[in-house]
Amino acid sequence: MAEFTYAPPDGPLDVLHRDADLLVLNKPAGLLSVPGKSESHRDCLETRARAVYPDALLVHRLDMDTSGVMVFARNKAAQRHLGMQFERRHTDKTYQALVFGQPDATGEVSLPLSVDWPNRPLQKVDLVSGKASHTRWQVIERHPAHARLGLFPTTGRSHQLRVHMLAIGHPILGDRFYASGAALAAAPRLCLHALELAFFHPTGGARVTFTAPCPF
Repeated sequence: MAEFTYAPPDGPLDVLHRDADLLVLNKPAGLLSVPGKSESHRDCLETRARAVYPDALLVHRLDMDTSGVMVFARNKAAQRHLGMQFERRHTDKTYQALVFGQPDATGEVSLPLSVDWPNRPLQKVDLVSGKASHTRWQVIERHPAHARLGLFPTTGRSHQLRVHMLAIGHPILGDRFYASGAALAAAPRLCLHALELAFFHPTGGARVTFTAPCPF
């Protein structure tokens, strides 16, 4: 991997929705979800959210290089409610990605994943001690050297979509961790976006869906 310098994008919060329980934001690519360990990595979406909404509470994360829908709770009860939905897989997540090559029109990957300890934070397929991981995909459109996919993870492992796409021979364009050669050079950013997130509202239980337009 090339040497990395953290230079998160500037700009105001992109608020998709807010109410007494929820703050739903569109996270830009290149911004950490939570603070990193070093002082130079303190800037993140959580810190920016709390600067404007002091009651914002973390519920889940997106990779730094991934953009899209991220929900915060605005009280402890809502945080517990949402956290339980993520844990019990009561949420529905839809991503879009540009991948190298031409995958089948539809398919699924069920490959267990674990941390690649010598190369952290990378993950790897681990058939012996990995955690069960499952992703479905569907081709949305095709281009000469790549395809746009809808990705539907039913588990939420770290780097799951990135490693699963690599495992089937179609790395995500611009992925500085898992792509190489033409696939890495094909895009200036990781072409992975959290397009849509659906869950039960903490108050009243109605099913709600939030969408952030794909920027690539």
